[in-house]
Amino acid sequence: MGRTFYTILKDNARARGSEIALIGSSDSLTFNQFLERVDMLAEGLSQRGITSGERVCLLAHNAIESFLLFGACARTGAIVFPINWRLSGAEVQAVLELAEPKMLIVDGANLGTLESIEVEAIPHRVVLGSESQGDWLSFEDLSIEATGEFPGVKAEDAFVLLTTAAVEGVPRAATLTHDNILTASDQLINRLKLTPDDRHLAALPLFHVTGLGLSMAILQAGGANVIQERFNPSEAVLLMDQHQVSLLASFPPVLATLLEAREATDATWDSLRYVLGLDAPEMIQRLLAESGASFWTGFGQSETSGVVTLIDVREKPGAAGKPLPGAEVRCFDENGAEVPIGAPGEIVVQGPLVFRGYWRDDDANLYTSRHGWHHTGDLGRFDEEGYLYYLGRKPEKDLIKSGGENVYPAEVEFAIASLPQTNAVCVIGVPDETWGETVKAVVELKPGKTLTEKEVVEAVTARIAAFKKPRHIQFVEALPRTLEGQIDRAAVKMTYGE
Repeated sequence: MGRTFYTILKDNARARGSEIALIGSSDSLTFNQFLERVDMLAEGLSQRGITSGERVCLLAHNAIESFLLFGACARTGAIVFPINWRLSGAEVQAVLELAEPKMLIVDGANLGTLESIEVEAIPHRVVLGSESQGDWLSFEDLSIEATGEFPGVKAEDAFVLLTTAAVEGVPRAATLTHDNILTASDQLINRLKLTPDDRHLAALPLFHVTGLGLSMAILQAGGANVIQERFNPSEAVLLMDQHQVSLLASFPPVLATLLEAREATDATWDSLRYVLGLDAPEMIQRLLAESGASFWTGFGQSETSGVVTLIDVREKPGAAGKPLPGAEVRCFDENGAEVPIGAPGEIVVQGPLVFRGYWRDDDANLYTSRHGWHHTGDLGRFDEEGYLYYLGRKPEKDLIKSGGENVYPAEVEFAIASLPQTNAVCVIGVPDETWGETVKAVVELKPGKTLTEKEVVEAVTARIAAFKKPRHIQFVEALPRTLEGQIDRAAVKMTYGE
């Protein structure tokens, strides 16, 4: 059977049962209490048919209940699908159609997102809290006394689905196994030397592989997660001192707002050891100058269960690090041959960190796993010392990273192209001081037609999440095209990418 997330919880309950595992806004759980509540929830899920292979969708901000659900599904063999609560109603519906869940769990803050969605076909609908709402069962009512036996869950069984690229409104979901998640945790524990004394500020959402991965790693190490429902810098800096947080993740503008809040509140951060993520060099330097923490960055994605390289930025500035022990990383040309040292190529990965595949998408799986390696769609190069340098996305896999969220140009382009005045559109990422990168739409209008920026933004937000809307819009008579008549994305970036 091997290790599963549930066996980790049992081991920790035996080894450090009275020590704190989860710290919420109004409650905390020891490892013994965590396991006890997981067992009761697993019993309730099992009696409702939430067993091996069934999907449970979670649309909720971070909470102790979220961790209980991961533990209970790990015991029954069910698969957790945490949904990005920033998605539009139409996007959430697309995720539900992909997942076909037997249960949907939502918190009060996100019930409104479901108003325009047909959810009656989902057998079990649950709201977080102690009271049911209409035909929604209370989460607390799910748990019953644990008496039953459960089928053996194997390390290679699917455990989590994480949404990745969405093209023309159709999402993809990366299938991560127990072995994927636990191996990724091993890598972080060993590389960062995490111990039961470490505490993680779990402020990044669990639908992000970084937020989920660090939360799982700290539990596997026997440490505690300090759960923040939604990131709030003023609250976060106080929680960090109060609970002696040693580890957190950051994407622009998280670190900038934390440093400003720290200065305003006189928080000390004496316990902080590590900040992991991405940020501007000047912001990282400020962290290093004003605290005892180090900043670590790397390369990875949901499909690789998180990072496959990880490095203290002071070790080799500009590099993404060397491959971790659980990953083989190479750079290939278009023919599947490894490129020479120093030459750019597509980053490919093998090993136990590589996901099991996209959920119900055989064509994507065949293409992504060609040549026997997982093709990331990212470009990189290795230097003579074995350090990987990230060079950006392949043109056909273009991706905009804005404040830690992934925006796929094709999604935004599809929404803008729906406007009858639009002849063609190209969406690109442009530098942004606050978010690191933001969305720009370059729109070619049909002859004699006009559009306003407001109309473009409304077309986008009517279809997809508001964080994907273009913050910059430029109307042009003609977009650059290749000899074949296709939009020349590289030329668009060169001409309009400032």
